[in-house]
Amino acid sequence: MPQTLDEMRKGCAKARSRMQEARNNHWAFGAFNLDDEPTLIAVAKAAKKHNAPVLVEVSQGEVDDIGLLNIRDLVDNTKDTYGIEMYVNLDHSPSVEAAKEGIEAGFEFIHIDISQANHQDSDQEIVQATKEVVEYAKLTGASVESEPHYFGGSSNLHTEKIDYDEIKKTFSTPEGAEKFVRETGIDTFAAAIGNLHGKYPVPKVLDLDLLQKIRNAIDCNISLHGGSGTPGHYFRDAVKIGVTKININSDMRVAYRNTLVKVLQDNPDEYSVSKLISKYVVDAVSEIVESKLVDFNSSGKAVIDY
Repeated sequence: MPQTLDEMRKGCAKARSRMQEARNNHWAFGAFNLDDEPTLIAVAKAAKKHNAPVLVEVSQGEVDDIGLLNIRDLVDNTKDTYGIEMYVNLDHSPSVEAAKEGIEAGFEFIHIDISQANHQDSDQEIVQATKEVVEYAKLTGASVESEPHYFGGSSNLHTEKIDYDEIKKTFSTPEGAEKFVRETGIDTFAAAIGNLHGKYPVPKVLDLDLLQKIRNAIDCNISLHGGSGTPGHYFRDAVKIGVTKININSDMRVAYRNTLVKVLQDNPDEYSVSKLISKYVVDAVSEIVESKLVDFNSSGKAVIDY
């Protein structure tokens, strides 16, 4: 059932307040991709066990497959069932129109990323599109996230090593971050400091000195995309510096697929795949989420409204 505008505004106001509390108290929301209902349940179980606030997020592919209103209902029903603090983020929304639809569906967090659809968009085009979404988000109070350039990698298991010489060309700068935040009025800046979409054969290395300089340069929230395959000590240091949102996807997908492949091989006579997913896969994905909640220092931080 669609939320009323008052319900949307109440949820967005709480989400904004909680992001500020996360920054003040040095913990971060885990933002975990919602591929399907079992993935959502895995996140919910981890959040319940650790009494941790969480975001679940969908990109355009999941929106096309599931539908914005269905996603909103799934999350609300799961949140009520498990008694947890959970919000929805529209991740890497590729257009102003798609972002507006997410706002109208009551998503508390909106990430506008028009350079995803067109890597050649000019700086001015990115700024103008982002400003338009920031203005429209005032309808509900949704928090808007963005960045001034395309963020590399893909949410997959990569076989190639990370070319840091190439990646460093797209690192955020304190000056660039300050200018973009000032020009757009965004609530959250997506920093690039060595984080990269996907899971690679070598661990990721984050430039925490650069992160500190960015933190000193801007007043808004900071997020880290591409958190999979990153040693936990980087996250623990990042939340101390002031990161309040960290995205995880590929680690969960790898656990999901690898576990499913194994249990299918181990149970050749079982044709109810959903039973195997519920019995084995959900717990495997939930373990990944649990480990991140510990690294993000969000265990025990949930605030539940009954």
